[in-house]
Amino acid sequence: MIVDSIENFVRYRPLGKRIAKALHYVHSTDFAQLAAGEYPLEGRELFATVSDYALKPVASGRLEAHRQYIDIQYLAQGGESIGYAPRADQKAIVEYEAEGDFAFYAGSASLVRLEQGMFAIFFPQDLHMPGIGDPAERVRKVVVKVRI
Repeated sequence: MIVDSIENFVRYRPLGKRIAKALHYVHSTDFAQLAAGEYPLEGRELFATVSDYALKPVASGRLEAHRQYIDIQYLAQGGESIGYAPRADQKAIVEYEAEGDFAFYAGSASLVRLEQGMFAIFFPQDLHMPGIGDPAERVRKVVVKVRI
């Protein structure tokens, strides 16, 4: 897992061409001007989803992981906590579904706070639980999926 401000996006160019392109897209796009929805950058190899949603209490969250994609999660408006745990030997409570590229896991997580303008990168070994916070708060989040 990587957490940083989008202002530092150039530091992550060595992680690969698609990650660099994704971070440049996030840095250079005014998400207040875009409708919620999916935006292809390189077809299914690289695409962004813009979402507006209310946060949820940590007790309602579930740890998830992906195999086919790296997640870059960017807070365009508002802030949220995201749970994190290394996958290691965590027990799956919902086995991996290839069509949706996800599995859900039991276990505890450390919370990391992302404020507006920050991003997190989650690799396949990173369990994450997004959208945690006060249910009265809403956020605008961009998730860029980078095919491995």
